[in-house]
Amino acid sequence: MSQLTEQEFRIKSDDALRQAQQALLPLADLNDFEVELQNGVLQILFEEPAETKFVVSPNAPVRQIWVSAQARSYKLPWSSEAKTFVLDGEPLQTLLDRLAKLQCSQAEPNV
Repeated sequence: MSQLTEQEFRIKSDDALRQAQQALLPLADLNDFEVELQNGVLQILFEEPAETKFVVSPNAPVRQIWVSAQARSYKLPWSSEAKTFVLDGEPLQTLLDRLAKLQCSQAEPNV
């Protein structure tokens, strides 16, 4: 893990949040949830099974992207090897996709 300058962090975190937003849009369309990127913060808003919000935000002082989802906090540092923000080998986009699918599966009626 290499240390980024503040400017590098801002550029990389902005890019990572934009890419995550774009990657989640097809899943959002299929599962009827919202993905909003405003003022450098990505919010994923679910209405079912209960109104739920995931918040994905850059934390410049520690050079991490923080994800607050499903009553947990995930802190992803930059990985120069993966060229993205990663937690325990899982890239940001993969983490968000997995958490969103888990949230959506909780909204599905039991068959």
